[in-house]
Amino acid sequence: MSKEVIEEGQVQQHGKDYVDPPPAPLLDFAELKLWSFHRALIAEFIATLLFLYVTVATVIGHNKLNGADKCDGVGILGIAWAFGGMIFVLVYCTAGISGGHINPAVTFGLFLARKVSLVRAVGYIIAQCLGAICGVGFVKAFMKHPYNAFGGGANFVQSGYSNGTALGAEIIGTFVLVYTVFSATDPKRSARDSHIPVSTFLIQIRT
Repeated sequence: MSKEVIEEGQVQQHGKDYVDPPPAPLLDFAELKLWSFHRALIAEFIATLLFLYVTVATVIGHNKLNGADKCDGVGILGIAWAFGGMIFVLVYCTAGISGGHINPAVTFGLFLARKVSLVRAVGYIIAQCLGAICGVGFVKAFMKHPYNAFGGGANFVQSGYSNGTALGAEIIGTFVLVYTVFSATDPKRSARDSHIPVSTFLIQIRT
């Protein structure tokens, strides 16, 4: 590869100005012995727990107040800010530990792209699911009657829309989320670590 010496005495290489990381091995059981791997699982568990606890509690609290007075509650925009704000904080806190996945869809997408091994992907998904269960469990424990009255804050298809339309919206929203994560972590981007929380924050508010 040819090299050109510029005025400051630095060497500039022609071609790629980034390095593609090698693909992760499919099965890497050596990760199971690393503390960094278990620390990443703990980070994914806690982050998903906090995300589900705050967001589901926000939805239930809004529905509870909104039933008495349409002007009460945080409103739809407040719910969007709760989702976006939580994902911003949690991704910022865990990006350097686990990569800040906090979503099985993100983990599965990164596994298909060979950015994480099968062992790490399975471990992350298990930790995320357990964290989600515990987070919703805390909501039910602290807000038992509203939780039961409003169906646990679960989404439902609004009148005027079919199940197919709702499914399509979920597919598109998940695609945009995973695409944004891939774009923000692209090695071609400079200072990409600082873009990940902001990008996911905006996507969560939008969807």
